[in-house]
Amino acid sequence: MGRGKIEIKRIENTSNRHVTYSKRKNGIIKKAKEITVLCDAKVSLIIFGNSGKMQEYISPSTNWSEILDTYHRSTGKKLWDAKHENLNNEIERVKKENDSMQIELRHLKGEDITSLNHKELMVLEDALERGVSSIRDRQSEVMKIKRKIGQMLEEEHKQLQYLCHQQEMEMKGVVENGEDAFQREYHSHMPFAFRVQPMQPNLHERM
Repeated sequence: MGRGKIEIKRIENTSNRHVTYSKRKNGIIKKAKEITVLCDAKVSLIIFGNSGKMQEYISPSTNWSEILDTYHRSTGKKLWDAKHENLNNEIERVKKENDSMQIELRHLKGEDITSLNHKELMVLEDALERGVSSIRDRQSEVMKIKRKIGQMLEEEHKQLQYLCHQQEMEMKGVVENGEDAFQREYHSHMPFAFRVQPMQPNLHERM
């Protein structure tokens, strides 16, 4: 007994709807991969679930830009408005400029220069000489700045040494003054007999 025909309508049960979406999504992606391999077809597939999450597949032999360009040529429908078209042109311009700069950079590094003619080599040499001159000027400027900083540090070091010397002298003066005051205080309390000593100890014997 064969399977009954399933009525195609929205599944009301949320859980069942999510399960069915997951199974059908995986199935259609599998079919897209199979037709790509079996028939050498270029397939692109985009699926958006009700949650907004996107699932996509594109044949390995192509890319989205090529698929969209082919669709545009085949149908005559414009997928991009003027604003997006201008943006695409700007992107292409920037890409070309970047490629040109990459080539110029390789030339400046001495790479891929065999294809350059004499005039182009002269222009490249002039650019290198200007670059070397700019580097030397910058090096000279940096050296001047370093010397100036060195002189400032040396002056600060001398000033610091002078201040330290002044502090040492002041501390030494304080200590010496303290010692003198101590000696004066000590002698002021010493008995007179001990303080007065004859220059000639045997003078009293002569008298």
